[in-house]
Amino acid sequence: MDLDPDLAALRPLGPFFALRTPPGSPGGPAAALPSLALAYGETPGSAAPGVHADPLAFRVRKVTRALRAPEERIGASVAQQGLAARLWSVTLGCAVLYGSVPDLAPGLLRWDPDAAAPDDLWLTEVRARPGDAATVAATVLDGHLEPLSAALRARHRVAPGLLRGNSGSALAGAARQLDLWARTHGRPDVAARARGLTAELFTHPLLADTGTLLTDTRTSAGTAFRRRSCCLYYRVPGGGVCGDCCFTRPPRSSPRAPSG
Repeated sequence: MDLDPDLAALRPLGPFFALRTPPGSPGGPAAALPSLALAYGETPGSAAPGVHADPLAFRVRKVTRALRAPEERIGASVAQQGLAARLWSVTLGCAVLYGSVPDLAPGLLRWDPDAAAPDDLWLTEVRARPGDAATVAATVLDGHLEPLSAALRARHRVAPGLLRGNSGSALAGAARQLDLWARTHGRPDVAARARGLTAELFTHPLLADTGTLLTDTRTSAGTAFRRRSCCLYYRVPGGGVCGDCCFTRPPRSSPRAPSG
């Protein structure tokens, strides 16, 4: 199935999968938003008037305040995982449902760093690319998560393995949601494609050591995940540990979590 201009097949999957496109006229709601290329520091200069000149720093501060986190590296980790979840969801969903993925080059994606979760993304132009694992990995890992990780590590004391673990966790979460939707709606073909593509993606060198895909005993689907690092959410007041965390309970005293 060819990509349609609105990527309408993603909408029933939920807000993490939906992608707004196109941004509209020059005076439309996304016209003043920064691109992700600007957020990663890939384009010089400042954002347009009325937009945060440093959208990534703004987002990290916003997430840190919302969580009441004691340090910004926790906000950086959670912000990165939230954006990773959006990017994996859109790309995996398109690859499975359409058989192709849109070109999500950072310069084509506009982002509202002041929006609530999930991250608000607008694609300025829909251009189809192949939906194979290599293209999906290049789109998300090479195109976004590696430059995002570099930008965050330049500012915050966040271990590379922790951010890779967040990327693996976000991919597994997107696959799990896609698998659940497929089973609920009687689409075993979609569930099978999602599992197969996810398993292939986890062989990528940047993801292979982030954790282990497990069989979910409730569904017999290979979309459960146990990561080898921690996203630091346990350090948020009342946060606890996530369902795929390497810890079974919050560490009592450790300023640094495993990096994978």
